[in-house]
Amino acid sequence: MALETWLTRTLGIEVPIFGAPMGGRAGGTLAGEVTKAGGLGLLGAAHYASPEWVAEETATARKIGGDNIGVGLMTWSLADNDSLLDAALAQNPQVVLLSFGDPAPYVDRVHDTGALVASQVNTVEDLRVVEAAGVDVVIAQGGEAGGHTGKIATLPLLQEILDATELPVLAAGGIATGRGLAAVLAAGADGAMVGTALLASPETIGPDYARSRVIAARSTDTIYTSVFDRARSQPWPQRWGGRALTNEFTSRWHDSDAPEHELVAAYDPSDPDHGVVYAGEAAGLVTSERPAGVVVRQIAADAERLLHRYAE
Repeated sequence: MALETWLTRTLGIEVPIFGAPMGGRAGGTLAGEVTKAGGLGLLGAAHYASPEWVAEETATARKIGGDNIGVGLMTWSLADNDSLLDAALAQNPQVVLLSFGDPAPYVDRVHDTGALVASQVNTVEDLRVVEAAGVDVVIAQGGEAGGHTGKIATLPLLQEILDATELPVLAAGGIATGRGLAAVLAAGADGAMVGTALLASPETIGPDYARSRVIAARSTDTIYTSVFDRARSQPWPQRWGGRALTNEFTSRWHDSDAPEHELVAAYDPSDPDHGVVYAGEAAGLVTSERPAGVVVRQIAADAERLLHRYAE
């Protein structure tokens, strides 16, 4: 029983898995390995990335995994500077992920290159916005997810979104094993986007301590907070906090009304106790450092086995 869905048929991939475009973690090597394993890797083109970075990392990904590649962008940041979108489209990606804002001003530009537009949504109201914009696929991202996300848990959100749209739907948030993938496919999703499951993989970029911290973390060791945005002077819209691993910084500053300059002074990205590791509640399922390709193939194989068992 192959894991064939709208997603695999449309993109010509083997397994219905997107590698999440995690800003500061998902570069070309990680994306390439996800694609090589049969899924689709997405670059995390955070708003502080450069067009040169997008070009270089896309080339790296394609050298590893072939032509299929996606790019994730934060829609709210494009209004002031859409050069990253231009840089992404110049690389002819198969998928452009436009999330956290209304993608309407950019959808036609993406479609003109032949790429699909995907958008993460955190509420049914978000769904209506991206449907009106003309996106091709939506990703129901639950509050368990690492990094910036909404507040509704994945399972209730996924059910709401599936009932509310005719668009293909992927699920994200808390999916780190074959059990998670099997569950969302059985519910009617066309695939899943995984991020935290890949955070301990050696192909991630960012500080080395991030991998060891994820491995050591339990599912209870995360917090939904905006404190790291304030500490890094990141202009994220207020409605989206970020799920990160707890540490001394969150213990001291999460509920504090201290002025931003104090947070900036206390934040230290080189120190695991005073820097940020964005990770989801699935961190408790990540217990060792494993190559991204191994993770993707294991998730897919276990999901296929489980779905086959219940189909008998």
